[in-house]
Amino acid sequence: MSRSVLVTGGNRGIGLAIARAFAEAGDKVAITYRSGEPPAGFLAVKCDITDSEQVEQAYKEIEEKQGPVEVLVANAGVTRDQLLMRMSEEDFTSVLETNLTGTFRVVKRANRAMLRARKGRVVLISSVVGLMGAPGQANYAASKAGLVGFARSLARELGSRNITVNVVAPGFVDTDMTRVLTDEQREGIVKQVPLARYAQPEEIAASVRFLASDEAAYITGAVIPVDGGLGMGH
Repeated sequence: MSRSVLVTGGNRGIGLAIARAFAEAGDKVAITYRSGEPPAGFLAVKCDITDSEQVEQAYKEIEEKQGPVEVLVANAGVTRDQLLMRMSEEDFTSVLETNLTGTFRVVKRANRAMLRARKGRVVLISSVVGLMGAPGQANYAASKAGLVGFARSLARELGSRNITVNVVAPGFVDTDMTRVLTDEQREGIVKQVPLARYAQPEEIAASVRFLASDEAAYITGAVIPVDGGLGMGH
């Protein structure tokens, strides 16, 4: 049965792969994007998730055109890497405002219809960095670790309404974001990964789609690492 799916930040990289995976399964897929030209084939809604009013308007458009959101994938995120001594307060708070508070906004708004329907699937995209840390990414790691506590609290809060809330924690993925690294940097990262390669965006998407499926109906509050073994034990 075709569901109404929303993927935030679904215009490129992991988000686009997730949006495509749901579309290929026959779901109606909306994506949010902040800038540039969105990819064809989806209901594309311009939305900055740091703005509550833009989030509200995006949901109204999606509800009008494809129905209340039944599956939400909170993927939108930013980085502003910097060593702590050089990290400004704005560097820190702006990353949390998008990655953590922005996720709070989109999940809270989706929750309204899910509670009425007494069903729903929420998947938050965290990161291996949120579990094991990384130098120069204190802001990003804090925001992504925060998603775990947020998801597990909601899993307890919403479980009786048949709403599951889970987290996918990707490792290093072959996207535009990682392609800007030098060959030396990429090689250094791969050496730390037991599977000795980067993930493909489609591999992250497969785990997300599974968590939103009927087969995963009894999984909630879980953190699924898709990181080639990089974060084992965290």
